Amino acid sequence: MKITPRDVPPRAAWALEQAGVHPLLARLFAARGVQQAEELDDALAHLPPPERLRGAREAAELLADALQQGLTVCIVADYDCDGATACATAWRGLRLLGAPLGWKKVRYLVPDRMRDGYGLTPMLAERVRAMGADVLVTVDNGIASLEGVERARALGLQVLITDHHLPLVLDGQARLPQDCVIVNPNQPGCGFPSKAMAGVGVVFYVLLALRAELRRRGVFGVSDQPRLDGLLPLVALGTVADVVRLDAHNRRLVAQGLRRIRAGAMPAGMAALLAAAGRTPPRVSTFDLGFALGPRLNAAGRLSDMGLGIECLITDDPAHAATLARALDDINRQRRAIESAMREQARLAMTERHGDSLDPETAPPALTVFDPTFHEGVVGIVASRLKDRLHRPVFVFAPAQTEDGAACLKGSGRSIPGFHLRDALDWIAKRQPGLLLRFGGHAMAAGCTLPADGLGAFEAALQAVATQWLDAATLQRRLDTDGPLAEPWRRLDVVDLLDAQVWGQGFAAPLFSDEVEVLGQRIVGEGHLSLRLRVGGTALDGIWFGHADPLPRTAVLAYRLATDEWQGQRRLRLVVEGAAT
Repeated sequence: MKITPRDVPPRAAWALEQAGVHPLLARLFAARGVQQAEELDDALAHLPPPERLRGAREAAELLADALQQGLTVCIVADYDCDGATACATAWRGLRLLGAPLGWKKVRYLVPDRMRDGYGLTPMLAERVRAMGADVLVTVDNGIASLEGVERARALGLQVLITDHHLPLVLDGQARLPQDCVIVNPNQPGCGFPSKAMAGVGVVFYVLLALRAELRRRGVFGVSDQPRLDGLLPLVALGTVADVVRLDAHNRRLVAQGLRRIRAGAMPAGMAALLAAAGRTPPRVSTFDLGFALGPRLNAAGRLSDMGLGIECLITDDPAHAATLARALDDINRQRRAIESAMREQARLAMTERHGDSLDPETAPPALTVFDPTFHEGVVGIVASRLKDRLHRPVFVFAPAQTEDGAACLKGSGRSIPGFHLRDALDWIAKRQPGLLLRFGGHAMAAGCTLPADGLGAFEAALQAVATQWLDAATLQRRLDTDGPLAEPWRRLDVVDLLDAQVWGQGFAAPLFSDEVEVLGQRIVGEGHLSLRLRVGGTALDGIWFGHADPLPRTAVLAYRLATDEWQGQRRLRLVVEGAAT
């Protein structure tokens, strides 16, 4: 592993510090591309107006008509955390804005991961119509659902697509659903400044546009209009959990949501999930959203029914929310057990094929793993863990069935910087017609469906594109760090200062690197390395989760600054993320 300190533009760091930014934060922000203190201002006034989002005005008019005419709206959600928070945001927001009209006719439907697959399908459209809906609204899906939208329109449903995924591209041209309203910052012709917005963010902007339209129609005025800022905790959760790039726009949304969460102003279900995860609202960070709340909601979509997660987010009854949060916590424990077994089975399968010495130095350019016992809902997590360990694009497949009951393989992939996974699938689809029954995703995460006998052909094609696109430099694991952390900054209050900021994908949390002396080390728990380290002249505790190999007497380590609590006392601790080799 190569540990590389980030460049810190001195003029930007100086300008931030002169503007009153903490010296350590000034260095960290400058290294992440922030040049002026104004970029750190998270006031809602800096958000672009909703009319800059193509289709938002038409969406507002469609929904305003539905509310005023007393029509029934059905939200078709996705089964991950972004989809769940987007659904809850739409459900709560529509009821808020419809209240002055006495309107409450909103329902939701979540596809079953195993039975329905991803997105709006023709069968789902029929189920929406059977529920008595007049208007179908997708959240976090739909941009690629050409057949599903066509069926919905044939059934007489009005359709609004809200999504953030890339559209289908055929013969170099984007193919969009027809005869519907589309709101998606990544659709052709949309000039919205943030292309990284999560699905829940798109929904929030549609609600802002709807409020403006209802205000224009005289339903309420500026002084008595419903407040939508109470939805921002949901927006923050979905944005962080979906691992979208935290550009300046998304950081503002997350910062505003975190501010309300820390003040205790959040839906009852979020408060219950925090309690189930052992977190206290005043000290919640983006790390907690991504690694405590997000997995508990995602577990429902992976193993059970995401309706459970959505119900937790839309209920206002604290007791009911607590019951649902405990159920989600139990499902997440089951998910961890299944994941652990699958990871071990994947390790055995890779060892059988590639030998005992499989590591980042010897692994092929890309990896494909399948086992008939794998659970379809957990393949993405296992792919992510393998990608992290081996620094290779990885696809993990499980047996599944198509909508018509035919046997197939459903896979989820995770990638490394420099290898756009969805583009790789598009490359394969063009060269192997019929091999990919369905596919979609982003640069770093994607999914696809194969015929039951298509694994060998897919693996060969993935290896071919990986060999073409990846060079030795890209295949070398690299950790970008913020360099050494001066001794005066190794304090508990500095940990709190760092945790209070918005960090995430594209705006990485601080990761420092120092040469350390290893004073002691032992294995604890399920394969974690507990450490006693000397950094400079100071002895500190450390932990390297998921790593059991011993360290030499001296090493260059990359670490996060964190705290540990023991018998009511908070202590500084270094969480190791890697060692230079």
